[in-house]
Amino acid sequence: MKIQQYYLACLSHASYMITDDKTKTAAVVDPQRDIDQYLADAKAGGYTIKHVFLTHFHADFIAGHIELRDKVGATIHIGSRAEAEFACVHMKDGDTVEFGDVRLGIMETPGHTPEGISILVYDLAKSDKDPLAVLTGDTLFIGDVGRPDLLASIGVTADELADMLYDSITNKLVTLPDATLVYPAHGAGSMCGKSLSKETVSTIGEQKKFNYALQPMSREDFKRIVTADQPEAPEYFVHDAILNRKERASLGEAMLRTHKSLSLADVLAMQKAGAQVLDVRDGLDFEGGHLTGALNIALSGKYATWAGSMLASDSPIVVIADEGGEQEAVMRLGRIGFDNIGGFLGGGMNALASRNDLVEQTERITAPALAEWLDGKRADAGLPPTVVDVRSEAEYVGGHIKGAVNIPLPHLEKRVGEIAAGRPIAVHCEGGYRSAIAASLLQKLGRKDVRDIVGGYKAWFAAKLPVDADGKTAHA
Repeated sequence: MKIQQYYLACLSHASYMITDDKTKTAAVVDPQRDIDQYLADAKAGGYTIKHVFLTHFHADFIAGHIELRDKVGATIHIGSRAEAEFACVHMKDGDTVEFGDVRLGIMETPGHTPEGISILVYDLAKSDKDPLAVLTGDTLFIGDVGRPDLLASIGVTADELADMLYDSITNKLVTLPDATLVYPAHGAGSMCGKSLSKETVSTIGEQKKFNYALQPMSREDFKRIVTADQPEAPEYFVHDAILNRKERASLGEAMLRTHKSLSLADVLAMQKAGAQVLDVRDGLDFEGGHLTGALNIALSGKYATWAGSMLASDSPIVVIADEGGEQEAVMRLGRIGFDNIGGFLGGGMNALASRNDLVEQTERITAPALAEWLDGKRADAGLPPTVVDVRSEAEYVGGHIKGAVNIPLPHLEKRVGEIAAGRPIAVHCEGGYRSAIAASLLQKLGRKDVRDIVGGYKAWFAAKLPVDADGKTAHA
């Protein structure tokens, strides 16, 4: 038997395929929605994918259980407490699925969600008593545990889930043999926890030593620690958690419906009617020239997460990409259940080659040039700008440009009124990805004289320019 891990860096998501050479059977756990890699690997090894398991209803991506069911006829397995619209096998503590040398045993481990399960993987050629590995979903991560406060668990309070999580960790997972391999569903960068490791596999023994949440402590101390300082969950998490419960169209069906080339006239008409125009080129290219009113979220970063945070799931999206990049942009939106794509601009920015009246640019400014402007040493530049820091509050408190206004990027549209009118704006994040999004949003909202600070706070700090780290909030 073999366990193969698939890691999707954009969403910090790990999925798994477990195969048996005797029966040539495979099971996939927590698949991403685009399933081609599982199909290709199964075909290459001569395996038939007969089972697909969801450890819980994920909130940060759309799982590929429907796709695998429709494509290869795989049976869907979920926890006994899961309420789903689609046909599935509900599994409780002690239930098993066995094929050849593989036994998959179910351990109900609620806490991140009520229906959460962990999957014990036995290699029967070696032992039918001690599991080789445990696939922990979002219950246990490397260095962390799943947060119990997500709105995905509608109708169950964070306190109730934290109680469940304590029991799942203390009474179940830590009782497994120390040598048991731990394979979680997420790694560093996921919003499903606060201090996930970059490592993607560990052991129960290692986690008992080094994971803060697995140290001996009272129930109340555990609940206090695991609920403190959690990152803000993107708004699309609720959309995805609900969609993962539903019978829905497959990704392939959705892309056939939405992947269509549009003329510039079509795009302008849709934009006027309220469609969201999403430019997925790198920030530098976008700022060199873009369709007025477009929002920039580059494919090169945490594209899906920020698209889910900044876009509405119920309003049409029109994509502008470098030629040939449209399909990837649409597919990656589909990974988070954003199937509301109206199409893409045929020819990309080439379609605007003779329409300079529709194109605007975003100015960029270096950290030293901004420092001179703020110090009044650039009289020719006019009134000094308001510096807007779109990092999280925790990042801001750790160190920021003196006098900067902190408005985390997910709140920028709602709080734009806090930025003084009539003054230039210089916006930054840590390194430049989020500030490109922010600058495009400010321009979309009608703010003029917007500048993106090249290299963000990292460049400012590296230039040894004045910073504050006192945690006091500056106001425009």
